[in-house]
Amino acid sequence: MSRSHRPRRRMMNQINVVPYIDVMLVLLVIFMVTAPMTNPGVVELPQVGQALKQAAAPLVITVKKDKSIELDGKRLQRDELLAAIHDSLNRHPGQAIVIAADKSARYEEVIGVMDLLKQNKIDKVGLLLKPASG
Repeated sequence: MSRSHRPRRRMMNQINVVPYIDVMLVLLVIFMVTAPMTNPGVVELPQVGQALKQAAAPLVITVKKDKSIELDGKRLQRDELLAAIHDSLNRHPGQAIVIAADKSARYEEVIGVMDLLKQNKIDKVGLLLKPASG
């Protein structure tokens, strides 16, 4: 009996890792590009068993065309305005304040009221606007 001379195949006992490295590098690049784009937001959820707090209605400061200032419809001087705001904030901490200025009121008057509030450590201040119809 003659044996045919076939070359014997040796079992390969090594794993070719080059394709795995290529895949890992591609994934690394994808994560490096997309990571700065994600914006993880912090959500404060209410705890079970607590009643949701109703925020107090915002204080409305009105700046009229004639430079007069009103707080919730009551005409006040600047020092009276600050005292009334601080009194309301002591009763309702975190209450928002909005400024409703007449569109023909001078820009300096509105900025003056905002600056007065900022100097007195009142930070939650916004502008009240009428949405455009259409």
